[in-house]
Amino acid sequence: MRLIRVSISMSLAISLGFCTAPSQLSPQSPPPPPTMQYQKQALPKAVVHVIRIPNHPRYTLRLDVADGLQTVADFAQSTPKPIAVINGGYFDPANQQTTSHIRRGDQILADPTQNSRLVDNPDLKVYLPKILNRSEFRQYQCGSKITYAITLYNQPIPPDCTLAYALGAGPQLLPQLTAQAEGFTDSVDGQVIRDAIGSRQPNARSAVGISGKGDVLWVMVEQLSATKPGLSLPELADFMQQQGAESALNLDGGSSSSLVYQDQVITGKQWQGEPLIRPVKSVLMVLKNTPQ
Repeated sequence: MRLIRVSISMSLAISLGFCTAPSQLSPQSPPPPPTMQYQKQALPKAVVHVIRIPNHPRYTLRLDVADGLQTVADFAQSTPKPIAVINGGYFDPANQQTTSHIRRGDQILADPTQNSRLVDNPDLKVYLPKILNRSEFRQYQCGSKITYAITLYNQPIPPDCTLAYALGAGPQLLPQLTAQAEGFTDSVDGQVIRDAIGSRQPNARSAVGISGKGDVLWVMVEQLSATKPGLSLPELADFMQQQGAESALNLDGGSSSSLVYQDQVITGKQWQGEPLIRPVKSVLMVLKNTPQ
């Protein structure tokens, strides 16, 4: 009786097409590689540009720093030519020196402790320890894998990883806003006594985020008019979270906010109806790699 049941079950499976000879199985095609995506979103208070960069060998996410200052359009002319560029960390336009840490591996590319207008400013003395330990966007090489993180400058590098580069800016937007912890804001008895970047005011903004899958998001917010004044930092944090970011870092904003995508220059501010493009100190850029 047992043999009869087996033969009946097999006959039924074959008649229904559940069994196929190995020679008849068609090989599955590999999934297509992920692609970088650009999106322009019209919000009630701003126009926002979003670029999603897959963490995939098809793309290289690179850091670049100018000796002085230059526009994102100038950075976009570098070789090899990037397909997208966004402005980076803070700087002092008066002396063109950095106010953000920038590193590539063990090499210091920009050191805020060498900026006398920052470290010798008596008004900033009480905030200086926080300013010099602000958050940064990091790229790690962990074995054969590239990963990204947003963390404070003094945070150790994870074991079994090396630092490819780090771009300082701040504050963190996600998982929580760290404006006061990083010396951007201060308050006494609930009253704000310092807000160096107008964190609660709408403005043009730039930011970088990391999704749960490890992909990178760039966001650039335009301030177009009184009816489209831009976003505050809490509003920017909410937007980044809606886009899937689990961690996010505010970059230099205002008139520094600028983006290049496929040779189109997009600025955060306008002057008399024309794009206002301000030279900056540092950028992040994306290069598309040739398939091997």
